[in-house]
Amino acid sequence: MKRILHLAALKLETLIDRWFGRTGKGRVIDPYIGYATPESLVIRGRVLSKIARNKPADGQRLMTNIRQMLSLFLTDEVADVTVRAGETSATSDDEGYFSLTLPRLQASGWHEVAVSIEGFEDLATCPALVPREDARFLVISDIDDTMIETGAYVLWKNLWTSLTGNALTRRVFADAVSMMTRLSDEGRNPVFYVSSSPWNFHYFLEQIFTHAALVRGPMFLRDLGISESQFVTGTHGDHKGSSIDTILAANPTLPAILIGDTGQHDAQVYLDAIARHAGRIHAVVLREPGPGPNAEVQGTMMQIEATGTRLYHAPDFKGMEPEAGLS
Repeated sequence: MKRILHLAALKLETLIDRWFGRTGKGRVIDPYIGYATPESLVIRGRVLSKIARNKPADGQRLMTNIRQMLSLFLTDEVADVTVRAGETSATSDDEGYFSLTLPRLQASGWHEVAVSIEGFEDLATCPALVPREDARFLVISDIDDTMIETGAYVLWKNLWTSLTGNALTRRVFADAVSMMTRLSDEGRNPVFYVSSSPWNFHYFLEQIFTHAALVRGPMFLRDLGISESQFVTGTHGDHKGSSIDTILAANPTLPAILIGDTGQHDAQVYLDAIARHAGRIHAVVLREPGPGPNAEVQGTMMQIEATGTRLYHAPDFKGMEPEAGLS
């Protein structure tokens, strides 16, 4: 049955490509934020035939918001394209994604790496973050209902909020901005974001973060695309768990603070991370949106505390970081 659904989805995607003129003839790079490991600088992005950037305006109409949000999913990906940064090259996969592993730069902070597509003259710049040598810890945070009000714990509310808003209207929690600013300590401690939102939202989320003055950091989003070799990606927990593993492996000397909410499965994901990375998780911080944690999540939170890991949870983050000794 899954194979039949996979083939049907591929047929439907082909029809949509024709309807919207997605020909794959152009070449442009959609840059994602890269990150550093002890030896390397990982540059990430996606090759598309074209990019249409939406510029939201104050008082924008509801239908304009919906049209702009839907357009984020009408990407025309280009596979098997050679992408280069200096002497290093990589080939885009079935969904256009690429990753370049370069030698690590010695200078800490933000870097802009020039990336080109073989046979095309235009250059793109892909940002990447190298943590400071004096970092005390790293922060890994969820996005939906942790940083941004989404209502992800209720499907219809999540869809309505996601489709009808724009980068100017989406609400970033003021207490999240304050806490992340203090935890970052003016860039001393690196911040990473892990979300089940699709990579199509990367630029959109960056717009929201910039508008709200939320600390910038590499994002680990989810590939929801359909290809010859892929139909359904891993679960919410699989994606977040593997992303946490990648971030911790890239920063082996730093303890981590995990920030999320009780509306989905963050508590269980973080409990599993504590088990896999003994001694690495400094604290877990959970926002309690909507009705708060149910009995199952409460039980998971008790298990987190039983590991000896510090757990802080409340309906909001106001004043939490100094009380928790996180800054």
